[in-house]
Amino acid sequence: MTRSIRPLVAGNWKMNGLKADLAIAVEVAKGYDAGLKAAVDLAICPPSTLLYPATAALIGSRIATGGQDCSVQVSGAFTGEVAAAMLADSGAAFAIVGHSERRTLHGESNATVKAKAEAAQKALLVPIVCVGETKDEREAGKALAIVKKQLRGSVPEGSTAATLVVAYEPVWAIGTGLTPTAADVAEMHEAIRAELGRLLGKAAAAGVRLLYGGSVKPSNAAELMNVAHVDGALVGGASLKPDEFLAIARACV
Repeated sequence: MTRSIRPLVAGNWKMNGLKADLAIAVEVAKGYDAGLKAAVDLAICPPSTLLYPATAALIGSRIATGGQDCSVQVSGAFTGEVAAAMLADSGAAFAIVGHSERRTLHGESNATVKAKAEAAQKALLVPIVCVGETKDEREAGKALAIVKKQLRGSVPEGSTAATLVVAYEPVWAIGTGLTPTAADVAEMHEAIRAELGRLLGKAAAAGVRLLYGGSVKPSNAAELMNVAHVDGALVGGASLKPDEFLAIARACV
């Protein structure tokens, strides 16, 4: 953890959740007590169909909401797309961009991710830019090079600590129950901070929140959150379980 940076724990619900599941967000809000509020920020990124009702359900809780993706387009004839301004209009504060599932399943390039991050910033959303290597890339010793390349291609110029979050999610750890060693995470997050320094300047990079994501759960959260340059977590499956999500948040205190 970077002690000068207020940590963020963001939950990515992915394609899960109907109206009845807003109860999950309400339970998280009930458990977000004064001690946690003083120490860590929380955000929930539900599917777009639940973004507005989730925001409404969380009024007064100080829990932010976010979209799971956004279009590079502002408006127009783009059936099925959701513009960043639409997310903001629904109450979102964040937008996840460049998640490995988008990069892999939808063929999104670094350039596309960058354009989406820029669209989010123009709509006054904070993009959570995701980067991470595959298992083959890790085993070939290319992890650092791959992630640095993703950062160079995906992070908008002029980003600041207030307008950017970066999430390191090794692709091979997402939903598999596998996690890198603390030493591997430390090496990667240090490299990410240094690369951001080259891209944005050291002053801006020093304050950017760097999240770890990929099979984060209560049993490993304390170890991961105590790694240098880890400033919180991007949580998948565990964010659908209020007790587990809050336990991960408490690991940041």
